[in-house]
Amino acid sequence: MSVTEQAAGRPQRVSPDIRAAIEDLISDYAYALDDDALERWPGFFTDDASYKIISRENYDAGMALGILSCDGRGMMRDRILALRTANVFEPHTYCHLLGPTRIEADGDGGYRARTNFSVIRTMQDGSDTRYATGKYVDTCVVADGVAKLTSRTVVLESRRIDVLMVIPL
Repeated sequence: MSVTEQAAGRPQRVSPDIRAAIEDLISDYAYALDDDALERWPGFFTDDASYKIISRENYDAGMALGILSCDGRGMMRDRILALRTANVFEPHTYCHLLGPTRIEADGDGGYRARTNFSVIRTMQDGSDTRYATGKYVDTCVVADGVAKLTSRTVVLESRRIDVLMVIPL
């Protein structure tokens, strides 16, 4: 890519290996949640990573107030432990539908990615509904061919959130 293309705001291309590692991370993340392998969830992040769920309205306004926030893998592990041992909720499952991922180098050795998503929630009685729609706004690093999230902001299209948000998105 020429300097002119970079200056014009076009994203810098990433190598096919980097692209594959990041795309694998994003799909493996969704599959783990969909398959109730929730104990794997913190492992998709670096030790000091952040995870936030926020409405598009707040995200677009630059307001940091989110619906849920975890700083570091420890908080993420605690969330899953509480879900498994203390929280009371109607059993349900997710099915993530992911759009193509846009990836660009951030200039500091990391990468930024955006993936649109929709989550279908199926309840124990078999009824299902579109539960959440939005985009993942990610920063990540790749080492030895393995990508990890340094931050994930889940930006929800709607500010109407079901109180039954116990499983990460």
